[in-house]
Amino acid sequence: MFAYIKGVLAQATTGNVIVETGGIGYKIHIPVSAFGRMPQIGHDVTLHTSFVVREQAQTLFGFFTTQERDFFEALIGVTGIGPKIALALIGHLSLLDLQRAISQEDAATLCRVPGIGKKGAERLIVEMRDKVASTALFPNDMAVHGHADVREQTVNDAMSALINLGYTQMTAQTAIKKTLKDIPEGIDVSALIAGALKNV
Repeated sequence: MFAYIKGVLAQATTGNVIVETGGIGYKIHIPVSAFGRMPQIGHDVTLHTSFVVREQAQTLFGFFTTQERDFFEALIGVTGIGPKIALALIGHLSLLDLQRAISQEDAATLCRVPGIGKKGAERLIVEMRDKVASTALFPNDMAVHGHADVREQTVNDAMSALINLGYTQMTAQTAIKKTLKDIPEGIDVSALIAGALKNV
């Protein structure tokens, strides 16, 4: 129903954002990794969306790339994987890491994601193997998107490090978001952690 929504970022939290366009504020749920990539409040943002209809809810989920959105929609087609767990998978692992874990039957990596147990990981691998190998979902030129995935993984690694140091998830995300405004695209995880520590 909604392919993407482009508008002004009116509000942002770790779990959802409100994007205002045409006088309407759309509440859109996002993966946790997307929070640190959001622009400042009042700036334009474009999110590729998936509209999920359930018996008691109609919910929008938003992603920065069509690849993330398509993967999310494939995940919620897996038995036992709902939108919440699918969003957690995309928020804690990059698409390349998810593709690799599924194709290599690496259940241990999938189990690192909150809400995913061993049986769930094994079922995910069985049902997603063919889709991961499909060029329709993961085109051969996926390497073009590798830079964005590397940066996303850097953010995730820095987040984990700060949380392990005792900072809350909210504090870590806010510090990383502040740091990302003033650093180059190719920053490594150690530099990102060092910068974030100055902003906590």
